[in-house]
Amino acid sequence: MAHVVTKNCYDCKYTDCVVVCPVECFYEGEKMLYINPDECIDCEACVPECPVEAIYHEENVPDDMKEYIEMNAEMAPKCPQITEKKDPLEGPECVGRKK
Repeated sequence: MAHVVTKNCYDCKYTDCVVVCPVECFYEGEKMLYINPDECIDCEACVPECPVEAIYHEENVPDDMKEYIEMNAEMAPKCPQITEKKDPLEGPECVGRKK
């Protein structure tokens, strides 16, 4: 099992989570981040670091976000790996703002 980045990351792309990941399993898409489920070791270090609460354990992804499980598995291998913190997008679709 792995963790999954969901819709709360879309148009935000906070990268606080990537710097705490011990196995560097985050990948950067144009509008959001993805976790490669084949690389995630299920350590949960990323979960409390996400200021928009976009990361869930695969078993706990809300029903209305289940499609993000497959999306992470599909998109992570297509995107560049990200290991360093970057400025967020903070776009209009971002559902939360870091306080």
